[in-house]
Amino acid sequence: MKAEIISVGTELLLGEIVDTSTPFIAQHLANLGIDVYFEATVGDNPERLTTTIQRAARRSELVVLTGGLGPTEDDLTKTTLAKLVNRPLVPEPQSMNKIKTFYAETKRPQPVHADLMGEIIEGATVLPNEVGFAVGILLTTKQCHYLVLPGPPAELQPMFEKEAEPRLAQLTQHGQVIKSRVMRFFGIGEPALEDCLHSLIAGQQNPTLATYAKQNEVTLRITASGSEKAAVARLLDETEQQVLHLAGQYFYGYGDDNSLEQVVVQLLQQRHLTITAAESLTSGLFQSTLANVAGASQIFSGGFVTYAATTKEQLVNVPAATIATHGVVSKETAVAMATGAQRQLQTDLAISFTGVAGPDELEGHPAGFFWLGLALPDGRVLTRSVQFSSSRNSVRDYAVKSGLKLIYDYFQG
Repeated sequence: MKAEIISVGTELLLGEIVDTSTPFIAQHLANLGIDVYFEATVGDNPERLTTTIQRAARRSELVVLTGGLGPTEDDLTKTTLAKLVNRPLVPEPQSMNKIKTFYAETKRPQPVHADLMGEIIEGATVLPNEVGFAVGILLTTKQCHYLVLPGPPAELQPMFEKEAEPRLAQLTQHGQVIKSRVMRFFGIGEPALEDCLHSLIAGQQNPTLATYAKQNEVTLRITASGSEKAAVARLLDETEQQVLHLAGQYFYGYGDDNSLEQVVVQLLQQRHLTITAAESLTSGLFQSTLANVAGASQIFSGGFVTYAATTKEQLVNVPAATIATHGVVSKETAVAMATGAQRQLQTDLAISFTGVAGPDELEGHPAGFFWLGLALPDGRVLTRSVQFSSSRNSVRDYAVKSGLKLIYDYFQG
């Protein structure tokens, strides 16, 4: 099935908000085996919206419209589509009751066009809105299917996952089982990963493989189809093993919503280990990243930001002689920072970051060069040096991810 996504809203064209819903929808449609061939953004203008919908309906079997379902005069999506398919808008009783009850209970004046949020096109399937008031619809005509969703991601995403996705699966799969598996990689760019997997990607049929560049990492989506769940699972497993054989050193986890920090926190929790950090160029970013993960307090109680050389000496007892002899950006200083932090807080593990965020050089080292140190429970210290050329903030992000990957690699043996 071919699909087109139309995002409605002048605010999108003006750059006042960023469209995060189109990528979300496109990824979920891909999981269903629905190919998105076109995407469009149109302002709050009924003539241009009509033209855009007509063009989409001629070339696609599924047209997804997002936005323009609110209670203001310029929310035109449903009224425009209703005129186009020559069907009336009719009240959806539960949605109407929800709207009226809200304004009555809160004693707020109900906007003139609030009822629009509770209306549907006659003959459409209702997609309830658990978060807001604007009801979604799935409408089938002789020409194509229309999926109409609210604009705010907080409303769109649960509506799509709970209401729209199961219905689309029934429309498209016809007894076919379609499953995807997302693998996550760090330390390799998208072109390099594609080169590694060239033999698989070049000859792909079933499963299909698609790479996606994220912030300083890459995901790979493997999608398989077949008539039986077990057969599809085998296809995914076999392809995953081939991928790991070719690029396993960069792999760290699965899933669209996963992250290195989540994986590392889980590994530490499973082993009942604690960790601290001594950070120089990252200035606490590693600790902040770790603390953002739910349950991080089980494995992390605090750490050190040791930006200046004197702070390294004072807080984690890096010998002044080590810095004088080897410099701040050195393997020896990274080791001393990690072991010092480990001793100070009596943790099982401790990681250190020292390097050059940029843009200027430091001690003869170019911007983007850094050392990592990982102090282990048995007294050993693992070290890793990295050169990553990018902006200052990107270098800091990459350093944090490199530290997390060092911890991950330690647990993988």
